[in-house]
Formats: sequence, C-alpha cells, structure tokens
Amino acid sequence: MTITRGERPAHESAENQELARTLQRDLARDLDGEVQFDDYTRQLFARDASMYAITPLGVVFPRNADDVAAAVAAAAAHQVSVVPRGAGTSLAGQTVGPGLVLDLSRYMNNIVELDAGSGTALVEAGVVQDQLNRAASPWGLMFGPDTSTSNRATIGGMIGNNSAGSGSVRHGMTIDHVRELDVVLSDASRVRLDRVDEATRAQRAARPTLEGALYRELPEIVRANYAAIADGFPAHWRRACGYRLDRLAREDTVFDLAKFVVGSEGTLAVATSALVDLVPKPSRTVIAVGHFTSVAGAIDATQDALACDPAAVELMDRTILDLSRRKIEYASLGDLLNGDPEALLFVSFSGDDEAELLGQLKRLTGLWSRNGHGYHTLRAVTPAQQASLLKVRKAGLGLLMAASEGTRRPLAFVEDTAVDPIHLTEYTRRFKEVLDRHEMTAGFYGHCSVGCLHIRPYLDLTDPADVVKMRSVAVEIKDLVAEYGGVNSSEHGDGLARSEFNREIFGDALYDAMRQVKRLFDPDNVLNPGKIVDAPSMTDNLRDAALPPAEPLRTRLSFEVVGAGAGSADGTGAMRAAADRCMNIGLCRKSGSGTMCPSYMATRKEEDSTRGRAAALVKALSEPDPRAALGDERLHEVLDLCLMCKACKSECPLGVDMATLKSEALSHHHDIHGVPLRSRLFGSIRLLNRLGSATAPLSNLPGRIPLVRRLMDRTVGIAPARPLPVFVRQNLTRWFRRRKNTTHPITQGTVTYLADSFTTFTEPDIGRAAVQLLELSGWDVRLESGVCCGRSSLSKGLVDDAKNKARHLADTLSKATEAGSPVVGCEPSCLMTLRDEHLSLLPDDPAVKDIAGRVRQVEELLVEAIDDGRLRPREDSWLAGRTLVYHGHCHQKAEVGTAATVALLNRIPGVSVVELDAGCCGMAGSFGFESEHYDVSMTVGEDRLFPAITAEPAETVVVATGVSCRQQIFHGTARDAWHPVQLLWEAVTSE
Repeated sequence: MTITRGERPAHESAENQELARTLQRDLARDLDGEVQFDDYTRQLFARDASMYAITPLGVVFPRNADDVAAAVAAAAAHQVSVVPRGAGTSLAGQTVGPGLVLDLSRYMNNIVELDAGSGTALVEAGVVQDQLNRAASPWGLMFGPDTSTSNRATIGGMIGNNSAGSGSVRHGMTIDHVRELDVVLSDASRVRLDRVDEATRAQRAARPTLEGALYRELPEIVRANYAAIADGFPAHWRRACGYRLDRLAREDTVFDLAKFVVGSEGTLAVATSALVDLVPKPSRTVIAVGHFTSVAGAIDATQDALACDPAAVELMDRTILDLSRRKIEYASLGDLLNGDPEALLFVSFSGDDEAELLGQLKRLTGLWSRNGHGYHTLRAVTPAQQASLLKVRKAGLGLLMAASEGTRRPLAFVEDTAVDPIHLTEYTRRFKEVLDRHEMTAGFYGHCSVGCLHIRPYLDLTDPADVVKMRSVAVEIKDLVAEYGGVNSSEHGDGLARSEFNREIFGDALYDAMRQVKRLFDPDNVLNPGKIVDAPSMTDNLRDAALPPAEPLRTRLSFEVVGAGAGSADGTGAMRAAADRCMNIGLCRKSGSGTMCPSYMATRKEEDSTRGRAAALVKALSEPDPRAALGDERLHEVLDLCLMCKACKSECPLGVDMATLKSEALSHHHDIHGVPLRSRLFGSIRLLNRLGSATAPLSNLPGRIPLVRRLMDRTVGIAPARPLPVFVRQNLTRWFRRRKNTTHPITQGTVTYLADSFTTFTEPDIGRAAVQLLELSGWDVRLESGVCCGRSSLSKGLVDDAKNKARHLADTLSKATEAGSPVVGCEPSCLMTLRDEHLSLLPDDPAVKDIAGRVRQVEELLVEAIDDGRLRPREDSWLAGRTLVYHGHCHQKAEVGTAATVALLNRIPGVSVVELDAGCCGMAGSFGFESEHYDVSMTVGEDRLFPAITAEPAETVVVATGVSCRQQIFHGTARDAWHPVQLLWEAVTSE
C-alpha cells in the first residue's frame, strides 16, 4: 500500500495531529489501498460540487471491499466518522465531512459481470454510469437512470443519492433498478442486502449480529410508525429525501433492505458493489424542440407533451441559451434555433419503431399548433441533428456556473424541488415571485416531465446578508413546495443543504422514526453523520465564507484576461480567483469523450484532474505567504502531470485555465528553487532547432545512438524510448530566402506567415505548401522567421522570457506588416499563443492587442480562396475516394475549434472526412519527451487515439494539425500523419 506523507497544518491541535498519525498508521497496516493524510490531499477532498467545504482528517483509496471494511473498523476504533465518496459531484454536500473520506472511484471501478439474458449487471461502486452503458450497449441494454453527469457519476454515488435524470418519467429513479447491494455496515461487517420473503427475514433476524438487528428491529420501527409513514411522506413520487420507510411499509410479504438503503447518502451503510437491472436501449430517438416567448409558455406546453408518451420533457430558459452561445463547445446550438426564444422545451421520443416515433412527433406538433403553444418547433430526427441539442441540454449546470462573477455564484439550495407537473406552471410563477421579492436572479432548467426544475439563484456567500437571504428563500420554498404536495429533494438528495428541514417536512413522528433508523444502523454515528437526520444549519460550513482574504501576490500573467473576475492591480486575489472559479462539478473526471482532462483519464487520480489542481492552488494561494506556498513540492506534484493542453479552457464550463495557472505557479517555483537545466533547454527550443537544422544531417546522429540516449536520460531526463525530431538542412527560412522570385497575381494583399519553431526546421514541407497555396490564392506572403512566440518558455514556467519574446514578436509584426493584414501559421500551439497567452503576458500592450486581433488560421484563408474560385483542387488527385481521419490539436480546439480545418479537408474533391473524438494525443510538446512523463504520455495516446488510427485500413489518410500530434501518432501507430495544407497541396498539384 502507498502512503503520501505531508506536514499537518501548524494550527491543527496536537491531539488532532496525534489522532491523524495513529489512524494513518493503522490504516497503512490493514489496507492494500492507498492512504493519504497530507494537507493537499485533504484539501482536494474538502469539497464536492456543493456550496460546502469541510476538511477531512484523511483520505483512503480502497482497492476492494475488505479495504472498505478495514477502513470503517479503524475509523470506528478511533471514533472518527467515515464519508463514502464516488465522483464527488454531490450538489447538496453529501460527500464532505470531517472524518475519513473513502474514495471508491479510483480502484473499485470494475464491472464484475454483465448478464444480458437476465438484464442485470454486477458492478463495483466506483463504476461510472457511461462506462456501464458502453459495456451494456452491444447487448442493446443500458442503465435506466440517465443523469446529466453520466460521464463521471459513479453507480455507488447514484445509489447513495437515489439519482435520476431526464428519462425518469419512463425509467424512474436509481431505487427502481437496484436488486442487491453488498455493503459494509457501521461495525465493519460485510453483508448482502436483497429482497427476502418473511421466512428468510425471520431467519436472518435470529442472528446475533448488527445484520440480525436490522432484520429484527426495522420491521418494528415500521409497524410502530405506520400512520406517520402513511401521512408524512410527500405525495409526489419523485423522492430523494429521508429514509425510505415508505418502501418497507408498502410491502407486506417481502422485505427489501437493498432498496431501503438507496438514497441514504452513506449514513446507513457503505455500498461496495451492486446488482442492478438494465433496461432495453432504444435504437432510435427523435426530438421536438419547441420555441417559446416565455418560460411560463413552455411549461404550459408540458401537458400536451406528456399526452404523447415522451421519454423526456426538458426545459431550458434564455439564461442557459445565452450562456451557451459564449462557449465554443456549445455555440453550434445557435445555428439551429429559430429567432430568439425565451425558452426551449425539448421533448424526446425513444423506441425501435421509427414510424411510431415520427407519429408521436407529428401528434405533438399538431397539439402544440392547435393549442397555440410556442411559435416554432424544430424537429431533430437524426443523431447529427441532435448532437448540439443534447450537448447543451446536459450542460445546463455547467453553463450556469460559467456566469459566476468572483464569489457570486448560482447556488444549489432550492434547485431540487419537484411537484406534480399539473401544478408546475402555477408553482413556478410563485417560485419566481419569491426570488423577485428577494431581488434574486436565477436560471430555469430541468425536467418538466416530472415537475422538477433546477433553479439556482445567484448569491455571494462571502456577504453575510446574502447568507441570511439564502436561508430565508430556502424556508419559503420549502413551505411553497409543501402546499403542492411536492418534494424538497427530488434527485439531488438532502445533504447539508436540506437535511436541516427534514423534521418540518416529515413531521415529528416520522422524523423521530428516521432517527431510530440511523441509531439502529449506526449506533456510534460513524457513517457520514449530519446528513438526513441531526443535521447542522444549512448555513454552516459554507466554502466561500471560510476562505481567508487573499494575501498580495504580484503575478507575471494577467488573470483578469483569463477570466478571474476579481483581483487588484498588484495581483491580490486574482490568481486565486482564477483557480477558485472551479465549482467541482467534475466534468474533468469524464472519460471516453472530449479532451479534458488527459492526465485524469490516464491515472484516475483526483489530483490529476483540473478540479484537483484548482483546489490545490486555492489552498496554496490562501496561505499567509502565497509566494512561498507556490514553491511547495507537494503542490508541484499535483501540478506535474498537467499536459497544459488547454482543454479545460473550453471544455470546463467555468473556463478554469489550468495551463496559464501552471505557468504562473512554475515561475514562482523557479524563483525559489532555480530553473532546471532541462527547462532552460526546452525554453530555448527555437535556438536548438535552428542549430540542429544548420548542422543536419550530423545533428540527427545522436538520436540513433543508444549510449547517447541513455546519457541524455541520466543528465537531462529525455526519455530514451522517445524518437527525437529529425532536422532538415533545407529549412523553411532557407528555402524561402533562396527560391526564385515567383510571379503571381496579388489580389488579396499581404499575409504574414509565422514560421514556427518546429515545422520550420523539422517539417519544412508544411510551410512550403502553405506559402505556395497562399500565393496561388492571390496573397503576397511575408515570412516572419526571426522571432519565437514564447510558447515553449511558457510551458516551462519561464514567464519573463516568454514576455520578452512576446513583446519582441508583437513589435516586429506591428512595424513590419500592414495594418489589419492577417497573420497565419500552421502550428496551432504557436499561432494561438499570439491570440491568447500574449494577452495574458502583456494585456496593456497595443501591439499585442493589434496582432492578437489579426491572427487567423491558414485554413480559413484557403477555404475562402477555394470558395471564391481562386484556388482549384483537382477532381482526380490521388486523394479522391479516400477517407481522411483528422485529429485536431488541443490548443486549436480550445481557442477556435476545428471547424475551419474540417471545412478545408471537405473541400478536397472526392474525400470522406472523419473527425476523431480521440482526446489529447498525450505528447503535449516537451511533456512526452520527458523521462518521468513518457509512460503517462503513451497511456494518454493509447486511451483512444492509437486504437482509432490502428483500426483504419492502410489506404486511410491520417491528418493532424499539430507537430506533437504527428510525432505521437507515428511513435504509437507507425502511421505517418499529414498536415491539412500538405494534402491540399497534393490535391492542387497532383497529376
């Protein structure tokens, strides 16, 4: 087992420090899994996706159920509470607490068995919902509860929460799909909970164990409180609140403890594995998207939608729509909409009979038309038509969070109420009246089909007045929902946000029965205390209120530019605010799609996710001396595997720009510890590549000599298994200077081509193709080859050097080029640096701003030339009839997207273009060359990119815009990858 050691905070009591040391020692002795009690790990697990923060005593990463039992036993022996945790995406504070956190997601994530015949799956608690769905899909099955967080939510977490999603009108909640649970009880015993008849219950009740007591005494609690159970539960069926005594009371002949434990938030038992039911996966889905001039109008249309037997009915208001238009990830939705709606209603129909589904769609549009609902209905029938719609629909929470300004955030405290859909219009109107009376704004979205709207008011919990206001609204909404027989927690659970009100919601008798249940299961209050019953005030343990004021820290980069939303001229608070934008919704923990976060996909460690690194930085930047804290070696362990791919800038809904934060943190680390030799070498990559080109082919020999490679490994940490770039003597600059003068009509003016530090010296064919294509398109090409953009310096934390290079390049371009003339290039990492990092380095430099505004992708100019007829690819080139599989560069995807490149490839006659969703290649510039990072680099590539390419036949053409991507693809698959301009040149000149 592994122990991560670290100093406990000086302000922690001696008694607590001794308790931590003793418990850590005992856990290390008894567990196979990892034990981490260092201060940074504790900070990472102090938060979930709620508004709360409680620093735990330590964190355990169990490898199996025996580890869970051992951890519970050790914690109980030391009178320490246990907090089970999956993905940590709880919105009500269920997975934070002061005791021992059990992270069941890192290792306990195996699908033990999938039985298609019985339609069941046996899974460990850490299995992610989408992981299970991918495994079940070949058999036409899926897990019914479809949460919006399906790409990171664990089955264990869904069981703890009784989660549900947009399809609950058809598939119900998690409780409806659990057959058996393997759990650890509070006395550390391992038992299986399932559905038993009366004879079996009585047999188990005779056992002299805690398990026996459950089967013996729980029926007595139900019998003694039968009237309270019948009267005390809210009328609406969609409940994720309290203990489900109602489930036991309604079954006369069977006793099902597995379902009873679902939704108990880890307060009764720790689930280690589950046997769950799967449901048939529909082969087709069609969607109607109603456009409305008001939220009320959209809700009014829900009853017509429900009359057509939909799979889901989802609301999204203008707030979400406007936010989606600001993000590259979701901007394509705007192209599909008609006019400027105040609200959309997504109605999905799923099944296997396409004609039947289209009939349902037709019936709905007819009903809406006859009843005057909405002004337009968009029909999305094919997966391609639905992609943008579904992406935005599932991103509602993240998009709302993106509108946070400093510590004013949309908060989850009244976001989970539900009423019968018949009452939803009136209920929503009165809900809005409460918000208006308290002068609050909020976004409205959610599941109209089941009467659940996720309404999250914006508040600043560092302001005591807003804390008072929040509680007042919570009380009013709790009373309002009760008027309609609704529920206060319908899918997000009670946690710390709503448990305080459970006595009022359920009544004294039923609440006391629930307290008896807790004492029966957990007499020593070991398991996640303070949730559901005997909870603290909802205003305790607020994360933003607990942060101390940020101490002054002068930063080299401007974090106002990267969206901190706070900070003074001397940098006070700006960098911390940039990191603290993270609200822990955990999208960076996804796998199987997108790019963020490649290191987490490789290691499955919380500290290797964007939110883990953000939490670590918030901790460091909250210290009395943040400059010294940024030099902490444990902090830089957390930051180390960040590939600086920048995917978080676009895929994280809050735009947490970890690449920029890491650059700044590295610069402070260098201030304290000095700059390593390897960092200096990589920061001078343009000089090294120029020298390599000037001395080629001799400069290529060291890369082929094993002894030299081993020496490079030992002295500067260059991985011996990684092929080195091959230098070309006839580089781009030399070719451009020596070539014969070309005469071509200049109709478009002058364009500056940025000769980057990489392809210029190792792949000059790319630059030559770009220059010649631009000239054929009517441009006069000016080559800028004398100045480095500073990208490599930034990646190594050499921010002052990068700033000097940025200033030099901007000044050079500003003076040597015509005003307004475009600047293009073929290496996305270099080109995008001009329009992103240069603004962070020199936010007030007019030349930098000018050049940033003139940067364009070379693909854009070439697409325009083809469309205008100035450039004509041949119909009969060797590419005709071939498939092009394209892998986009991470920085390109983060900054501008890949649309221009895909458009250019599609203009090559006769080709079929497939854009891979293969994440980051794993190379990330210098990262993949570094000895200690080589294995992770290859693991990232092996996740999706290498398999996608090796699955293609030999005649398929592989395309990649980034130099690192092409290097990694060749190393990992032995397939050459072309740059798009090379292929276009082939198509233009091919005989």
